[in-house]
Amino acid sequence: MADVLVSIVLERLASVLEQQIRQQVTLVVGVKSQVDNLKSTLQSIRAVLADAEKRQFSEELVKVWLERLKDISYQMDDVVDGWNTALLKLQIGSENPCIPKPKISSCLPSPCVCFKQVLLRCDIGIKIKDMRKQLDAIANERNQFNFVSSSTIQQPHRRITSSVIDVSQFCGRDADINIIIGKLLGGSSQESSSLYIVSIVGMGGIGKTTLAQLAYNHEKVMAYFHERMWVCVSDPFDPMRISRDILEALQKDSYGFHNLEATQQKIRTLIADKKFLLVLDDVWTENYELWEQVESSLKGGAPGSRILVTTRNENVSTMMGTTYKHPLGELSKEQCRSLFSNIAFYGRSREKVEELENIGWKIADKCRGLPLAAKVLGSLMRLKDNKEDWESILNNEIWQLDVIEKHLSTPLLLSYYDLSPAVKRCFSYCAVFPKDQIISKDRLIKLWMANSYLNSRESIETEKTGGDYFEDLVSRSLFQDFDRDDEGNIISCKMHDIVHDLAQYLTKNECFIVEIDDEKEVRMASSFQKARHATLISARRVGFPITIHNLKYLHTLFAARVVNLNTAQPPPNLFKHLVCLRALDLSGNVFFGELLRNLGKLIHLRYLNLSDNLILGGLPEAICDLYNLQTLIVSNCQDFLRLPQGMRKLINLRHLEWGGSRELMLPKGIGRLTSLRTLTGFPIIGDHFRRDACKIGELKNLNSLRGGLVISRIANVKDAEEAGKAELKNKKHLHHLELKDFGRLVSSAASKGVAEALQPHQNLKSLKISHYDAATKFPSWIAASSLAQLKKLEIMRCAQVTRLPPLGELPLLESLIIEDMKRVKYVGGEFLGSSTTAFPKLKLLTFYDMNKWEKWEIKEGRSVMPCLHFLSIFKCPKLESLPEHLLQITALQLEVGDSPTLHDRYNEETGKDWPKISRISRVRYYYG
Repeated sequence: MADVLVSIVLERLASVLEQQIRQQVTLVVGVKSQVDNLKSTLQSIRAVLADAEKRQFSEELVKVWLERLKDISYQMDDVVDGWNTALLKLQIGSENPCIPKPKISSCLPSPCVCFKQVLLRCDIGIKIKDMRKQLDAIANERNQFNFVSSSTIQQPHRRITSSVIDVSQFCGRDADINIIIGKLLGGSSQESSSLYIVSIVGMGGIGKTTLAQLAYNHEKVMAYFHERMWVCVSDPFDPMRISRDILEALQKDSYGFHNLEATQQKIRTLIADKKFLLVLDDVWTENYELWEQVESSLKGGAPGSRILVTTRNENVSTMMGTTYKHPLGELSKEQCRSLFSNIAFYGRSREKVEELENIGWKIADKCRGLPLAAKVLGSLMRLKDNKEDWESILNNEIWQLDVIEKHLSTPLLLSYYDLSPAVKRCFSYCAVFPKDQIISKDRLIKLWMANSYLNSRESIETEKTGGDYFEDLVSRSLFQDFDRDDEGNIISCKMHDIVHDLAQYLTKNECFIVEIDDEKEVRMASSFQKARHATLISARRVGFPITIHNLKYLHTLFAARVVNLNTAQPPPNLFKHLVCLRALDLSGNVFFGELLRNLGKLIHLRYLNLSDNLILGGLPEAICDLYNLQTLIVSNCQDFLRLPQGMRKLINLRHLEWGGSRELMLPKGIGRLTSLRTLTGFPIIGDHFRRDACKIGELKNLNSLRGGLVISRIANVKDAEEAGKAELKNKKHLHHLELKDFGRLVSSAASKGVAEALQPHQNLKSLKISHYDAATKFPSWIAASSLAQLKKLEIMRCAQVTRLPPLGELPLLESLIIEDMKRVKYVGGEFLGSSTTAFPKLKLLTFYDMNKWEKWEIKEGRSVMPCLHFLSIFKCPKLESLPEHLLQITALQLEVGDSPTLHDRYNEETGKDWPKISRISRVRYYYG
């Protein structure tokens, strides 16, 4: 953690000096030598931080030294970021000399402004000199600890395992063991020559080794394999050591084999034409070259040979070419209680068990299904007979127990040590979230970015780096309980309680979760003063605690849903004190304007969430002074109508989210925000409403937009030339697009031209067109040549269209929804297009509210919708029949609603064509 903080400060120092040279501006005179000394000292300290961070868990003085280093690093970050912001302000001021400023009639700096700049320069210079003194003192103190540099630091001790297991202490996992044994014993004699590898993957302490031991010692496994070998791999991955261990397991002796070639030749000889089982326990390396050196000697066994791998890293499983991966989850509550009881109550009398059982079960529940925790706590309680001792353990936080810190922290800390410094910082930051909270991946990455934890190279998107860090934590089983989108991408997760405890343990005195009540007010005033990240929780929305201003060093403040109309508003000058904030979440509150106008004082702020606020008529102009702002979220603010005119100054803004609010007016100049990656909506306001609103042409330079975009009120676009200025064809990162509210333009020719000019990039994956009322045909770009990547298409409320376009030619289309096409009477060959196979990938097809549709024909002679498995027809009262070709798909699921003609025709009891659909797997009828 300290390593990352020091790295951030070094980067900022380099950046600010570079800006001064580039802009030929010297904000702080004569301070370069001070900065050079700071950089030199920080670099020398960073060289020993890996050793210091490992020793802090066993040496209290080292821990205190690190705390002081982190504190001064935070302070330096604040000062240098303020310096950087001042330079940025000068740059923006020179680029925007004529942005209207209230009550200022001249663009020249006033004497007051000049005086403030002089004061700022003096303040920065004084602070840097003071920080240099503190850092020199910290650097001198390190000598007493005899730290070793990162180049010579020893690897942390990793446990050694064997195949021996005490089955009496095992419970649960019956389903898991049956699956693993089935994979070990399954297969046929015609198996390929490649190795059959079974991987057990899960977090530290979840029971991977125990499961492998049970499988290894199962009587069926022992009888099936000619040779069995158990090797504890651990880290580092040494091909020679591993090969010698395999050889020793095969012939009980590896003496005389001192090189890899001879050792592996002997292994090949001993396993030739024999079915063998090799367990490789606790594999960490992702280096295929190292694995390849071992793998090559294992390919001479008989068909049916197996390799069983345990690892906490999914990437290891993939690298090794796993045939079957088994993710290992938590024990159930009952299994965890049983495991704890087997150890804790061993040898006790029935009376004693009855006295302690209820307390014991509550202690076991604290383990949250983690077998290692249950074993450690069971062993601890086995030595305690007194009921008061049991209650004391129950009432303690699990990570406050010495036995947990000693025995349970080791396997979890190994996962932590194996992370890169930047990913360590991202992991420990998660301590700011309450236990069991659903963590949005997108939000988490933006918060990491706001705190400068994502060290991305220029050629790589910062958000992409954050995604890589997230996937790294996922692969090492440090996140769980994933929610995924339709394409299988993770959108949210949780942390196991004990993993969360580890994160909190690592960020002690940095991250706090505070339940607001009168009792906590006193604690906040005293013990939280050096907090850097805090979450306020208020079950009854009692409002902000009056001592919140004491947390003046906060970088993150989550204060969602703590204020409503009936609670006291926070003091208007609140943000005068919390000036170090990088991330602020005030969602779900009710705020009045005076507080929000003071947000402009938060010059470091990069993430601001004001979503779900009911009383928010518009953001104050002060928001536009937040030059570092990267993310602004104002979603679901019902009274939100406009953004301030000075938004063009927010040149670092990357994400502007306002979905669910009343239609927002974007101000002129939004096109200058070329860093924008997210812009959820773009309403086009007509000149007759507001002349200061932005036009569609401002999309031209926003080519970094990605994700989804809704362009609405297209009827306010005058002609095709104006629409063409948006240059949607150049938005190659935009994958989801909605075009709505075309209305009736001046003429059908004009409306057709506007629609044609809004052609998107061919990378588009989903498209929705709605309220297309101005023309009888869709634009020509709705075709396979223009939308080759399209997977989802919705066409809704297009009142003038009489014929559907040739959508059957779209090669990757999987979902198609057609709704409220009031003039369409016939669907036939024009809908299928001319390709050999029409709708080759289509899985879901829905027609809804087609009140004039009468006929749907598919002519024989070619393949149509071979992948279709769901067909829905609703509110199509005049449709006479369904194509017989589709009714022959036995796996089809058919739903028909409020379509009486179809119901009468295919009714199971009286319908004359019931036999034609009787083979379909599922048919459902619905009535309005």
